[in-house]
Amino acid sequence: MSAGERSGLLEGELPNYRLDGRTAFVTGSSRGIGRSIALGLAWAGADVAISCNTGGAAAEEVVELIRGMGRKAAYYAHNVALESEVEAMCAEVKRDFGAIDILVNNAGITRDRSFKKLTKEAWDEVINTDLTSVFLVTKQFIDEMAERGWGRVVNMSSVVGEIGNFGQANYAAAKAGLIGLTKTLAREYARKGVTVNAVAPGFIRTRMTEPIPEKALEQVLGMTPVGRLGEPVEVAAGVVYLVSPSAGFVTGAVLDINGGLSM
Repeated sequence: MSAGERSGLLEGELPNYRLDGRTAFVTGSSRGIGRSIALGLAWAGADVAISCNTGGAAAEEVVELIRGMGRKAAYYAHNVALESEVEAMCAEVKRDFGAIDILVNNAGITRDRSFKKLTKEAWDEVINTDLTSVFLVTKQFIDEMAERGWGRVVNMSSVVGEIGNFGQANYAAAKAGLIGLTKTLAREYARKGVTVNAVAPGFIRTRMTEPIPEKALEQVLGMTPVGRLGEPVEVAAGVVYLVSPSAGFVTGAVLDINGGLSM
C-alpha cells in the first residue's frame, strides 16, 4: 500500500464498532474482565470462543449469554501455561470456529509476595501463565490473520507492568514483557493488515482485587484520581474499540484504563 492510499474511514464517515461476521477468541474469559470482554465482543456482533482453566460452570454461563445474543459460542478448558495444552486448545478452537479474526490474550494469575520471599516456582508460574502463554497462543493465530490481510490482537497488560508494585515482581515483569511483545508484533505485522495493541487496566473490581486488605485498598483509591475501582465493562469497552474497524490506524498502543492512577 502506498503512502497515499486509504484503508480506514473516509472523511464524513461515522465510526464503526460493529464486528458482524468476525470471530473472536478470548483467553481466561469465564469471569471478571475476560467475561466482560467476551460479552462485549458478542454484543458488537462477533462469534466468540472463550477459554478457562477452572470454573466450567462460569464459562458455560458466559457461553449461554452469548448464544442468547444470537452469536456462536463455546468454551475450552485448558491450562495456557502448558504448551501441549495450548496446542490442543487452539486446535479445538480452529476445528469449531475456523478462522479467528480477533485474539484477546487475557488469561493471567497472580502469586504475590515480596521479592525476598518470592520463589522460583511462583516466578515461573506467573511468567508462564501471563507472558509465555501469550507467545504460544498468538503463534497459533497471527500468521493466519496476516495471510487473510486482516486481524486484531489485544494483549492484557496492567498498570503494574508500567509502574511496578510492592510484592508483585513476577506479575510486573510479565505485564511489562507483554508491552514489549505488543510493540514488536505491531511493527512486524502492521503492513500485513494486523494490528496489535495492549490494554493496561488499573485496579478493577474483580475476584483478583477482592483479597486486597481494606487498608491497602484505601491507599489504592487514594492514589487514583477518579477515587474508585474500575468496572470490568469499562475495560471491555476499550477492547471493543481497539478491535473495531474504526481502530485500523491504532497499533502498538497501550491503552491505559486506570482512573488516572498512572498518567
